[in-house]
Amino acid sequence: MDSRVSSRNYPLITAILCWAGMVVMSSLYVTIPLVSLFSDIFGVSSTQAASAGSIFSLGFAIGCLIYGALSDKYGRKRVIFIGLVALTVISLLLGLVDSFPLIIVLRGLQGAAAATFSPVALAYTVQMFPPEKRVTTIGFISTGFMVAGIVGQVVSGLVSEHYGWNAIFYLLAIVYAITAFLVLSMLPKEDTTQAPSSILEPIRNMGKVFAQKNLVFSYLISLVLLMSFVNMSSVLGTYLSNSTFGLSKQEILYVRSFGILGMLVSPFAGRLARGFGALTLLRGSLILAVLGLASIGFISNLPLLIIMMLVFIVGIAITVPSLVGLVGQMAGKMAGIAVSVNTFILFAGTSFGPIMSVQFMKTGSFSLTFILLALVLCVGLLAAFLIRIKSLT
Repeated sequence: MDSRVSSRNYPLITAILCWAGMVVMSSLYVTIPLVSLFSDIFGVSSTQAASAGSIFSLGFAIGCLIYGALSDKYGRKRVIFIGLVALTVISLLLGLVDSFPLIIVLRGLQGAAAATFSPVALAYTVQMFPPEKRVTTIGFISTGFMVAGIVGQVVSGLVSEHYGWNAIFYLLAIVYAITAFLVLSMLPKEDTTQAPSSILEPIRNMGKVFAQKNLVFSYLISLVLLMSFVNMSSVLGTYLSNSTFGLSKQEILYVRSFGILGMLVSPFAGRLARGFGALTLLRGSLILAVLGLASIGFISNLPLLIIMMLVFIVGIAITVPSLVGLVGQMAGKMAGIAVSVNTFILFAGTSFGPIMSVQFMKTGSFSLTFILLALVLCVGLLAAFLIRIKSLT
């Protein structure tokens, strides 16, 4: 065995990747609690204020298509490090600006910089970890991505309430600088055994994966998956602050923080898939998510609401890594491009979430709003039942 391989500290590498995944993806969610604040401060509509989240997702999704190939050519660790440095600078600038159009531009750039981590970290894991450790490590990285959905909102709400909205971006800049140092000093550099590839290769090969019907159905699931999570997060704060519950901002943050418990099942998705079958687990977890989301708007008891919120989050937390594994399995030799396209669609869906939730809330009924959000997720559930591969059921 190569001495460099035998000396690798896999638990430390996993911890750094999980941490980096959480803090990088927290950027996606930090503006969700700031929508009403942006609307008041900058005199824009709620839909325009929500676009601060949508533009990040769009930049992120586009970046996911090109950074994997860039890392093939220039190295995984180098791309991740440069991305974290860029995130540090852009986050600092976001804290300094006082113009909403500038915030939109910088949020798009922040999303594009954040995309240097997700697809590249997964490729780094495949390259650096032995097969028996890969699934667990990818599960932990996915957990970091999912926990970011709660941590980003909770920290943003707490910091903005006490120190102003600018402070959350100053904090992110500090965190990214520290994370860049950890990556530079503690992550081993991967072996440069891969041939250089063109950054246009994913675009050229995209048509091939869309020719496979099962992959198209999988991408439909990806489109609505994190979109539904962002939708729920966007509506939940308003719902909890209305007359039914009348919670304060601090109390709403406590409720959101319970969601972390639901995220902790993500590392076990691989083991569950081996026990129940990949497609069975995917369909079951989506059913859980739909039921949890649809029921939230009809509940006036806070403990029961938290339970159903957790049911929804558990469903999403199991579906995300299960779907990534399933896409890679169905794509065969095209697994790399198929997973890259899946990541693009997964986060492209989140760009519609904040705007969609604002439009649905205009119905004036929270019950109807959550039903509509659940119907959007049902598109993914229907697609999961249209996937037909006997060996995976």
